Amino acid sequence: MAVLNALRRTPSALRRNPVVLVPILVISLFQIPQLALQAVNPLLSSVVSFGVSLVFLVVMPFFQGGLIAMADEALDGRTALQTFVDDGQANYVSILVAYLALVAVNFALGMVAFFVALFGGIFVIGSGGLESASIAVLAVIGIVVAIVVLLYLLALFFVQFYGQAIVLEDMGAVDGLKRSVSFVREHLVSTLGYSILVGVLGGVFGSVFGVLSLLLSPQSAAALHLPELSLPLVAVVGLLVLVVGTLFGGFFGVYSVSFYRELTT
Repeated sequence: MAVLNALRRTPSALRRNPVVLVPILVISLFQIPQLALQAVNPLLSSVVSFGVSLVFLVVMPFFQGGLIAMADEALDGRTALQTFVDDGQANYVSILVAYLALVAVNFALGMVAFFVALFGGIFVIGSGGLESASIAVLAVIGIVVAIVVLLYLLALFFVQFYGQAIVLEDMGAVDGLKRSVSFVREHLVSTLGYSILVGVLGGVFGSVFGVLSLLLSPQSAAALHLPELSLPLVAVVGLLVLVVGTLFGGFFGVYSVSFYRELTT
């Protein structure tokens, strides 16, 4: 019920407060040059993408805190960009610390999976290929990788509301992470339903974004025997990415806060 109640409240909050989309629009604009470069110079696009990722690492905690506060106000009535600025600054350090802690955990899990896969590949090659490799060893490698992936998904599942806890309940980084875990444990079924819905919506958006990115890639266009994109067409594709990304980001931002509030107030 909480999943549906929060879902029903989200569109009306966005209609009353289209200003919520402004910060997301600004963030999305940073991705447009990368997409345009992908159609012209894929190597330079990769360099720009890496640089943008570093900038996002610093900017996203501010953005996350401000957007959660705006969504909270939008659900009750009206909000403004000043809320985004004030709460982004007020919660920046706490969200940054929690965010970096999660990055460190994800990095550690990723390294474990990488080295297991690496040594597994070396073992397979040294054994003369898959046909000659020990089934038991391959099974162990597969189990270890599966456990690492499961741990990553569980961590993501249980701490996904740390930002809401920090902003809406005025908590620090550690307390925010703990609060997210306890929130999910208390509302396990509802959170699972919420996560599935968001995952499906995210998959749809990711598919649209992936298709548009393929259209902008000269290599992909050549492989699919598509005509070379003209500058106006690149602009149209970039505009589509901008619009879809902004709308999805705004909807998800408000919906996540609406769901959290539905079960905590």
